[in-house]
Amino acid sequence: MCGIVGYIGQNEVQDVLLKGLEKLEYRGYDSAGIATFNDQGVHVTKVKGRIATLRDEVEASTEGTMGIGHTRWATHGAPSKVNAHPHQSTSKRFTIVHNGVIENYEDVQKEYIPDVQLQSETDTEIIVQLLEKLVEEQQDVEAAFRKAISLFKGSYAVAVMDAQNPDTIFVAKNKSPLLVGLGDDFNVVSSDSLAMLHVTNEFVELEDKEVVLVERNSVQIKKLDGTKVERDSFTAEIDESDIEKGTYPHFMLKEIDEQPFVIRRIIQEYQDENDNIKLDPEVREAMKDHDRVYIIACGTSYHAGLVGKQFIEKLAQVPVEVHVASEFSYNMPLLSEKPLFIFISQSGETADSRAVLVEIKQKGYKALTITNVPGSTLSREADYTLHLHAGPEIAVASTKAYTAQMAVLAILAVDTAQAKGLQLEFNPLSELGIAANAMEALTDQKEQLEDIARTYLSTTRNCFFIGRSIDYYVGLEGALKLKEISYIQAEGFAGGELKHGTIALIEEGTPVMALATQENVNYSIRGNVKEVAARGANPCVISMKGLDQESDAFVIPHVHELLTPLVSVVPYQLISYYAALHRDCDVDKPRNLAKSVTVE
Repeated sequence: MCGIVGYIGQNEVQDVLLKGLEKLEYRGYDSAGIATFNDQGVHVTKVKGRIATLRDEVEASTEGTMGIGHTRWATHGAPSKVNAHPHQSTSKRFTIVHNGVIENYEDVQKEYIPDVQLQSETDTEIIVQLLEKLVEEQQDVEAAFRKAISLFKGSYAVAVMDAQNPDTIFVAKNKSPLLVGLGDDFNVVSSDSLAMLHVTNEFVELEDKEVVLVERNSVQIKKLDGTKVERDSFTAEIDESDIEKGTYPHFMLKEIDEQPFVIRRIIQEYQDENDNIKLDPEVREAMKDHDRVYIIACGTSYHAGLVGKQFIEKLAQVPVEVHVASEFSYNMPLLSEKPLFIFISQSGETADSRAVLVEIKQKGYKALTITNVPGSTLSREADYTLHLHAGPEIAVASTKAYTAQMAVLAILAVDTAQAKGLQLEFNPLSELGIAANAMEALTDQKEQLEDIARTYLSTTRNCFFIGRSIDYYVGLEGALKLKEISYIQAEGFAGGELKHGTIALIEEGTPVMALATQENVNYSIRGNVKEVAARGANPCVISMKGLDQESDAFVIPHVHELLTPLVSVVPYQLISYYAALHRDCDVDKPRNLAKSVTVE
């Protein structure tokens, strides 16, 4: 993985590919490359490092009207120029880019191409070397391509150029996302519609185990057995200006600032003309008819799920379990009689979550996806979808998608409660509006939060986050944000749990971030703060107005207690941002991370 682009048409291809790869930088990557075709043949340029370096390396003489490109996030083989894509077959006839993981690549190598000398450490090279071997045996490139693809297990999105066939890009996918974009006298290939919005907004979604022949004026979709498939295109409803930084130095800062507007947009989208919640009736019935909800997610989305559990259980009185997607498939718990699965994913392409979705669908269970990308795999394959309406999120570290997930989960919980005839003590949409106002007020206090980052985190090598009740879950997210982008070793704990072992790690000056927004545990968390302070820690307490004390480092505006996670996470996001900034870290593209995790 991480991102694919391709173009075949009448125009020069280099800038189209490079611009497309630049749009995919938000996914995270360690190397990049392009291959172009002209009268002199196929020209491959690849680098370890950034697209800007690749752009400097590309030569004018390698221009052409067909090409493929790739940003790589290392899975097999270290980040290097040799392991970067595109890869070529031994004769250099075939050139490939690939996302995903071929699980049985070693078995295929031993059985089919044991004598081929490989140039890289990647699983990807096996695909292109196998294709060359099969073409030598079968002559028909399309048939050989289908045969090669059918032999692989795992996930893949591939685009292949044949130096002897300058009129076709051969494409296939399984589990990893891939789109074909349609134009006048040209067509494109892309992992994400964002990458090719500068040339087209009309795309065709590809399904698993399909192969596609992409030509200048036609697109043929086929199954692995050669059966043709007809599929309508769709228009990508994304404003390209949404993915520009504007006057911001980093996408992450822009996206933190956008959060109040995202919450207001969610209120508008899920509110009818009578100011009541507007939700798909089928989603409402599913929530009412099932006896237990299983939330499946990863990383930041998992933390949103933990908060969502509180919303659904406390408001709708429906029992909820929250599970890490990567563990669920291999260690499935005993399920209730009528389970409903909720998948939370910013991209809607998370491979770990999709693996669970495939398994539970085979068992006949219903699934709801909450995602920022309606046309994504998880959205398409689930029974129902709730859209986050957050707009494109470019920074690898999620901010606005996280708060959008919590807001939509809150609305889902309230709607379920109302459908069950339960009485609520507050106006949920009004309270969400108050939370949005509080978030906006916090984004105006950047200088104070930057001072906190400078005071507590400028030289530390580790940091602890503590909280109780719902604040504990926000602490988990705060710790994840800090470690993601500043590389400070940060861990989140329930306030009462730190003393059961981990307090042994407290040293003189160790920063401990503590949240105090819940009245029923306010004194308890403050007691935990005193425990770590007595052992030399440097505590930083962030409290809610009304529960604040004079020694607190920062006070957030008062909002409904249940909705505090929407607000209290904003200081943590900004503190993490400034901690990374002061350490000269790449805020938007932290090392080793990818935005859309499309491998298990």
